[in-house]
Amino acid sequence: QVQLVESGGGLVQPGGSLRLSCAASGISFSIYRMAWYRQAPGKQREVVAMITRDGITNYADSVKGRFTISRENAKNTMYLQMNSLKPEDTAVYYCNAARLIEYWGQGTQVTVSS
Repeated sequence: QVQLVESGGGLVQPGGSLRLSCAASGISFSIYRMAWYRQAPGKQREVVAMITRDGITNYADSVKGRFTISRENAKNTMYLQMNSLKPEDTAVYYCNAARLIEYWGQGTQVTVSS
C-alpha cells in the first residue's frame, strides 16, 4: 500500500519560514520523480517545485529564490524549505510521486497571516 504523508504545515507570519516533509512508503522512493503542489481556496492545484530521481530541481516562478526542494532517499523523504513566506503562499500543500503512475498525499495546510 502506497502512502505519502505530509507534515510541517501550520500558521506563520509573513516573512517567516516553514519546512514541509513528505514521508513515502510502499514505493521505491529513489526512482520516483517527486514534487510539491499547492491549492489555494477557489484556485486550481499548481505545481510548486519538482525534483527528479537524479536531484534536478525546478521551481514555479512565484517561489524561486524563496523555496528549496530536496530529497533524502535513505529516509524515503522529501522536503520543502519555505522562506520569506507571503500571504499568497497560503494553501494546502500536497506531496506527489510520479513514475508510470502518480500518487498523492492528503495535504498539509500552510497559512501565512499576521
